[in-house]
Amino acid sequence: MGSVANKGLQKYLFQLQHHPLRTKAITAAVLSGISDTVSQKLSGIPKLQLRRILLKMLFGFAYLGPFGHYMHMLLDKIFKGKRDSKTVAKKVMLEQLTGSPCNNLLFMIYYGMVVEGRPWMQVKSTIKREYPKVQMTAWTFWPVVGWINHQYVPLQFRVIFGSLIAFCWGIFLNLRAVALSKAALPKSS
Repeated sequence: MGSVANKGLQKYLFQLQHHPLRTKAITAAVLSGISDTVSQKLSGIPKLQLRRILLKMLFGFAYLGPFGHYMHMLLDKIFKGKRDSKTVAKKVMLEQLTGSPCNNLLFMIYYGMVVEGRPWMQVKSTIKREYPKVQMTAWTFWPVVGWINHQYVPLQFRVIFGSLIAFCWGIFLNLRAVALSKAALPKSS
């Protein structure tokens, strides 16, 4: 590894060790911002919407990073840090039945009301129609990520690993939200 990259990694690991919550929150924010930038480019938006990127970064910083930090600490406390297959399965199941539905629902509310500025009744209608599909898709993807995370990734890196995978998941959710928004627009004659 190059000396600049190695120094950067060492500084990051130092911050992660001494300021874990802040480091995970910032990491989630940066990855959310990059994910949204990629999403905007992939969806054909001609000019990047800086407000949208900043709002997505705020969600990553204020919610995703801290939620993951405390969720993983709680799961390790409940299951005493064990990593045998039975315990990992229980962690993944608990995470998928509590954290996953909450995260997806909050994202859909936040995206609709804050990022897009739509009224609650319209957001509620979209959630009613689309949330089951989003959650079912999440349950086909995130349990595998959770298994790898709980089985092989040390506690201090689990949120970062999840954030890296969420980078791709965020692109999926953003592209889906854009497609749904376009589908909801009235057809012009």
